[in-house]
Amino acid sequence: MSKSLVQFIIEEQRRMPGASGDFSGLLSDIEVACKRIAHAVNKGALIGVLGSAGSENVQGETQKKLDVITNDIFIESNEWAGHLAAMASEEMDDVYPIPAQYPKGKYLLTFDPLDGSSNIDVNISVGTIFSILRCPDGVTNPTAEDFLQPGTKQVCAGYALYGPATMLVITSGHGVNGFTLDSDIGEFMLTHPQMTIPADTQEFAINMSNQRFWEAPVQRYIDECMKGKTPGGREKNFNMRWVASMVAEVHRILTRGGIFMYPFDTKEPGKAGKLRLLYEANPMSFIVEQAGGMSSTGRERIMEVQPNGLHQRVPVILGSKNEVERVVEYHKKGA
Repeated sequence: MSKSLVQFIIEEQRRMPGASGDFSGLLSDIEVACKRIAHAVNKGALIGVLGSAGSENVQGETQKKLDVITNDIFIESNEWAGHLAAMASEEMDDVYPIPAQYPKGKYLLTFDPLDGSSNIDVNISVGTIFSILRCPDGVTNPTAEDFLQPGTKQVCAGYALYGPATMLVITSGHGVNGFTLDSDIGEFMLTHPQMTIPADTQEFAINMSNQRFWEAPVQRYIDECMKGKTPGGREKNFNMRWVASMVAEVHRILTRGGIFMYPFDTKEPGKAGKLRLLYEANPMSFIVEQAGGMSSTGRERIMEVQPNGLHQRVPVILGSKNEVERVVEYHKKGA
């Protein structure tokens, strides 16, 4: 009989001497939020939640109705229990303080409530990404500055995938475990214990429409993959995938290997990258590294990047270790 997420969390808590139960309680609240979001995503047009909300987020991106709805769900599910000192979301300009009527806890929560939301109207997999940090000692009213911790400081990271099945994948620094929602009993059950990423792969994921804007190292890598076994290529042929949902891309890599790239490009020279460090790159990097993979900007380990703002963007290259190492080596050489 497989374990439920609740049982898994409690057993993990027992392994930590002096654990207060705060962390376990926070994970349980996140689990509830993901169940509620799964329900909203699953209903879609039936409850009128598809389409544009007619607003923009802090990044200037048009928000979908579900971006706003899922952001509210995540806040409502996590603000009241006393586990958090504050939250930060990709969909909000600034830090969300815990309302005065609720007790405050020792953790900070960052999240992307609906990753890949551009896919929602066409019924393609989307997800939620989250990261848990410790609130600095002595801080009772956290500001944005308190969230600017490198990824190595993460206590836990995870994502929910709303696809043919709803899954929750988490790490707290002791490997990666995947849980599938059993809708008959309303519980996430452990279905993918100790997930690992193969070191080698024959699959890459990148937005080829941006090719003309890439730097030379990425141009070289993709060119070699495209040529495959032909002269000037690699010793093997590659397949390409692109879902435009980071959760879906990373989940595929966790399941069967691969490399995902959203590298620096000159399309918008003022932006260092497309993906957000705190809400996407750091939590996914934690998961990928814990599964035996590698994650880099091309020039440095993503989890060692010192954040300089709540909505900072970074280039992302992650997945099967040997392929990521090759791309990093090309960056070192300049091409």
